[in-house]
Amino acid sequence: MAENKDEITVSKSKTGFYYSFLTIVLLFCLIQIGFGAILNISKTISYRGKISILTKIRDHAEAQNHELKENIKLFSSTSSLEGIARNNLKMAGEDEVLILINNNQPQPTSKKKFKRKKHKK
Repeated sequence: MAENKDEITVSKSKTGFYYSFLTIVLLFCLIQIGFGAILNISKTISYRGKISILTKIRDHAEAQNHELKENIKLFSSTSSLEGIARNNLKMAGEDEVLILINNNQPQPTSKKKFKRKKHKK
């Protein structure tokens, strides 16, 4: 009977150690799963923020591209080219006379002092 009690206590301690080990392994797995879930959620939030920023940049670039295309159409027409030539390049048409008016301020005249040489007498 004594041997039987010793065997029971040894088997109980073995099963207790086994269950304790399994509990620790399961807790470790739960911690890993929780950490992975938190990491995935934070990455998802970060990526959604980046996607919204990139969407705004893309929309701005598309609007600017559309505006530039409109400007190309405007500048490629003959009348706008004539306007650019008249205003910026100071050109005139065939039957026109070009008159330029300068509104420059007069240059201030600087008074020069001449040194007189002394003559010996």
